[in-house]
Amino acid sequence: MKITREQKVYQLAFMPRFFPVNAYFVEEEDSLTLIDTAMPFSAKGILQAARDIGKPIARIVLTHAHGDHIGALDALKAALPEATVYVPARDARLLVGDSSLDPGEFAGPIKGAVPKPGKIRTKPDVLLKEGDRIGSLQAFSTPGHTPGSMSYLDVRSLSLIAGDAMQVRGGIAVSGQVKALFPFPAMATWSKEDSLASVKKLRQLNPSLLAVGHGRMLANPADAIARAVEEAERNLQIKRSSNSNVTQNRT
Repeated sequence: MKITREQKVYQLAFMPRFFPVNAYFVEEEDSLTLIDTAMPFSAKGILQAARDIGKPIARIVLTHAHGDHIGALDALKAALPEATVYVPARDARLLVGDSSLDPGEFAGPIKGAVPKPGKIRTKPDVLLKEGDRIGSLQAFSTPGHTPGSMSYLDVRSLSLIAGDAMQVRGGIAVSGQVKALFPFPAMATWSKEDSLASVKKLRQLNPSLLAVGHGRMLANPADAIARAVEEAERNLQIKRSSNSNVTQNRT
């Protein structure tokens, strides 16, 4: 595990050279908020990192319910029974293995490592919705990678922890856009169109720091986010044009 600090954000990177999976601490005055729990084997490292920082983990917050973000949830809750668990309301259904869709949602299948029913024992204490506050963090609904994905902005510093709304490993990209050196977030993305809309929304927050589930943290990320949005728009436009041509040829 590699630990990197920027402002009040600590990145805990597991397997950073091969398949980086990140969890994050956001430091408050007297405690820590853990965002995502990485892989099942990550619990020991997360607990040790908190001891090294010297503050208790008071809150466990999820960005979404894929296996590489909830892997150590049960172990951590067992070790930290007093910690409050916050889960995006929509993805709480994925957490219990319910992959059904709501009316009006993109009709494509929910992809990625969604837990099987009964696998995760931990029950959320709080179901999050847009605008909720968790300490210094404000929650923003950013569907796309999953239907209920959320991102969290530290209102003190404008640090943005965005889960898999974007990736940095293999090149910065909006979720769903394939990067050959690290294609896995794209392969696990539910809706490319929703992903793009969510990142456009996040761009308006003018974050000072971008921290995502896969890849290093980026300071002053505005230009990089803009490039990623432009690339996603271009790719989706090409796809729309191609689909339109196929439809016309069939008729």
